[in-house]
Amino acid sequence: MSEAKRHILVVEDDADIAELVRMNLADEGYVVRWAADGETGLALLKAGPTPSTGFDALILDLMLPGIDGLEVCRQVRAMPRYTPIIIISAKSAETHKVLGLELGADDYVTKPFSVLELIARVKALFRRVDALGKAARQDAGGVELGGLSLDPVAREARLDNQRLDLTAREFDLLFFFARQPDRVFSRLDLLNQVWGYSHEGYEHTVNTHINRLRNKIEADPAHPRLIRTVWGVGYKFTPASAAESSS
Repeated sequence: MSEAKRHILVVEDDADIAELVRMNLADEGYVVRWAADGETGLALLKAGPTPSTGFDALILDLMLPGIDGLEVCRQVRAMPRYTPIIIISAKSAETHKVLGLELGADDYVTKPFSVLELIARVKALFRRVDALGKAARQDAGGVELGGLSLDPVAREARLDNQRLDLTAREFDLLFFFARQPDRVFSRLDLLNQVWGYSHEGYEHTVNTHINRLRNKIEADPAHPRLIRTVWGVGYKFTPASAAESSS
């Protein structure tokens, strides 16, 4: 896909920052729209840059008039189309960063920031999206493992023929595990491979997603048999058939 056709929405109430970001992204060949508040941003996201397409990325400030950035992030992640999100915010506290990531943001940049760094992160985000899309096309046959079925093109997951209601990040995490059963991954490994960035210090966001995923796929989330904790190391995925035979 040509980068000249990438559409990016910037939701930022500071007009000077928004214009600086817009100009620099436009210089890189991106098509940029701007919204000064959360309500307008959500309306643009729902409408898309054209009636048939969605935005390729969202650059989102947290401190917005009306609907704040965290609520925008939450609503975007409830939409059927997955839109990559980079949060830009003056809120540098770790709790805000962790909350943003746990709500589904793909990256978090603290103000004041280098525009060149932001552009580099946008490019890295698109490289990851392209790589995931390529992997999905290569693995169009999906994964069939025990009672688990994953279709990476339709992004549909089923367990024992029951459809699982997974978020985009939960699907990516489960798909990553299922492609490499019984292999142990540290939290940092999962951040690097599934989130696509080395969010050092935010490994506990992995715990949150693991717990949510367990609540959706485990018969007894308090005693998981599919996604198992390897104490002192990380996690591994054990197919249902193997889990049953070892019990």
